[in-house]
Amino acid sequence: MDPRCQSIRANILKASHSSGHGHIPTSFSIIECLVAVYEVMRHDPKRPDWAERDKFVLSKGHASLGYYGVLSAFDYFPADDMLNFGGFMSNYGCHADRLKARGVEASTGSLGHGIGIAAGMALGAKINGSQSRVYTLIGDGESNEGSVWEAVMVANNNKLDNLTIIYDHNKSQVRCLPLDKPVERFASFGCDVEMIDGHDLPALKMALGKRSDRVRVIVADSIKGYGCQTLVDNMHEWHRKSPNAEELGKLMEELYAPAV
Repeated sequence: MDPRCQSIRANILKASHSSGHGHIPTSFSIIECLVAVYEVMRHDPKRPDWAERDKFVLSKGHASLGYYGVLSAFDYFPADDMLNFGGFMSNYGCHADRLKARGVEASTGSLGHGIGIAAGMALGAKINGSQSRVYTLIGDGESNEGSVWEAVMVANNNKLDNLTIIYDHNKSQVRCLPLDKPVERFASFGCDVEMIDGHDLPALKMALGKRSDRVRVIVADSIKGYGCQTLVDNMHEWHRKSPNAEELGKLMEELYAPAV
């Protein structure tokens, strides 16, 4: 595991333990994807309102701890700020608020809405003649929402070649309506689709750097809870659970255990 991604996951565990909040496994599944996005896209943490910046929208808003962890790693705010995650008057709510958390482009939480916001941003950039690109990450369970596919249709109809969709294929939809063959599904809507190991940082960066004359979709084949075997083996139990002191110690040991 990339050391920076490992550190981000450690900060997520600490924040969840401190606050008593958080969706840890779904946050862990997207870390490499988000790090790759922030390494590829044009942004400046010292100027988060830079007009020509690229933009990222986290559509699966309940993975906000993962989002905050990555923003912190890219110097938008100190990691210790996350310890008040979800607290009274905290800037770091259980769903990110663009008016409170530095670097957050869109307030999301209602599943299926963020991708529509991202498509609107990409369309606006096109109309304004901006070179800015827009990236959004959606969940596989979230993709049960019809609004996801409406946004994809709108994006392709408007030829938004400045929009990249990352589909977090962490198999969390096993408890809802299965979405089989996501590559074929997105391709049938007219997208330029590629499947990548969702935890292979160099491969993700390479895929994100590619350009197309169509909407780009990266299907990130990921593991819910990646990095801690307890979370992987018990992802339903840990879907929204904060570790106590003993559990935190165990998860930290797993996170920093030598790779086998």
